[in-house]
Amino acid sequence: MNLKVSEEFGMYFARIPLKTSPKIVHGNALTLDWNEVLPAERASYIMGNPPFVGKHYQSKEQKADLVAAFHGMKAASDLDFVAAWYIKTARFIAGSAIRCAFVSTNSITQGEQVPLLWSLLLGQYGIKIHFAHRTFQWSNEARGLAAVHCVIIGFGSFDIEQKTIFEYEHPKSEPHAVVDGNISPYLTFAPDVVIEKRQRPLVQVPRMTCGSKPSDGGHLILKQEEYDELVSAEPLAKPFLLPYVGSEEFINGNPRWCLWLADVKPEMLRRLPLVMERIEGVKKFRQASSAEPTRRAAATPTRFFFQSQPTTEYIAIPEVSSERRMYVPLGLLPPNVIASNKLYLVQSDSRYLLGILQSAMHMAWIRAVAGRLESRYQYSGTMVYNTFPWPSCSSCTASGTDAPADKTRQAIETATQAVLDARAQFPGASLADLYDPLTMPPVLLKAHQKLDAAVDKAYGKTGFKSDAERVAFLFQRYQALTSLLPTEKPAKRRGKSTKATV
Repeated sequence: MNLKVSEEFGMYFARIPLKTSPKIVHGNALTLDWNEVLPAERASYIMGNPPFVGKHYQSKEQKADLVAAFHGMKAASDLDFVAAWYIKTARFIAGSAIRCAFVSTNSITQGEQVPLLWSLLLGQYGIKIHFAHRTFQWSNEARGLAAVHCVIIGFGSFDIEQKTIFEYEHPKSEPHAVVDGNISPYLTFAPDVVIEKRQRPLVQVPRMTCGSKPSDGGHLILKQEEYDELVSAEPLAKPFLLPYVGSEEFINGNPRWCLWLADVKPEMLRRLPLVMERIEGVKKFRQASSAEPTRRAAATPTRFFFQSQPTTEYIAIPEVSSERRMYVPLGLLPPNVIASNKLYLVQSDSRYLLGILQSAMHMAWIRAVAGRLESRYQYSGTMVYNTFPWPSCSSCTASGTDAPADKTRQAIETATQAVLDARAQFPGASLADLYDPLTMPPVLLKAHQKLDAAVDKAYGKTGFKSDAERVAFLFQRYQALTSLLPTEKPAKRRGKSTKATV
């Protein structure tokens, strides 16, 4: 090794055998007193790759260590295991010039985890993010270990003038560095704003709800082959079999059906023995459940466990969508298409509402604040729709809704209809086909660009150069809107307390 080093650098090196050695402590980093390992005043850097364990996959011991690291704050149990290293580090480095960096699961910079973790790091401990690598895919060569989606966050308890974000066009690409003034907890160049989930929208727009949930053991839901068999055997059942659409069916077009029996008369059901068998299956499944609400629902086996089906045309938003798409595809569905709990819906056929939600402005908000499944977008009514800063109400419509003046509104409606018309030119294509970045028809892309321009104008802005500019603008608008509102009481959490001194 000495010879190889000498050859590489052109000088003589005699460094092996090593004459000095580091002090290595082997133990549980969350229960050790770090000052006993190395006093903070002697430390310069803290870095590492803490374990990647999501909240649903932690052992009892890991969950206990996580909650203990947050001084008993039970809401911490909703965080990824990595978060415990951040809070313990924040206490250790308080008031020092120590620089830190951790490889982490990307979920701590997304969705509901951000207010839980970063409100404390920013507000109580004065943490500032110095640099960050946005989501990238890290593959492990060990057999049987899947690739994970990571971020790297560099931080300290002091500020620096210039911060750097390393951007990835997609999770497997090489990064490029971008320098600016402040990195938010969402790893965007924006103020240190934490988006708190809300039970109501920021402005006066229709409520968003989740689609209907069957909790049926699969007895009310039918694949195409099962539908064909049932209709062939019991033709009288056909009027009660309706299209059933979740994220997968909405985007990819794969058909599924459901038995929608809410208003079917008993005498009709008794003429359908195969349907009655399925109803009996629902009843038995619910009776065997460990959840009391599901057992109670066994008394009404002809109904979905949770029903929220609109009675008019409605806006549908898939819960999960690929991050590869420039736009998460939204659309309008008729009331006889049953939305599953994998769709979010707004009971309105307003082209204005649909246009805002389908715009680049809303897409930027999704990319910034939505949760993720791996790297796919995971939409949420409370975290995305209800927090979204809509255009200002400088000249509200006669209906009293928060919306721009009629001329701007009409421009958005016209542009939205043009997007729908462009899609209609390709009747054989699924939304997955239409919104794949490699196959998106030019006429559809052009229609979206006109819609984006109309929505930008509603915000009084034009010429955004990037998503980062949009996000910074939206965060400022969010701050302005929330500063005018009374503090919303958090939703009650069954069996969990969010009160703690940290």
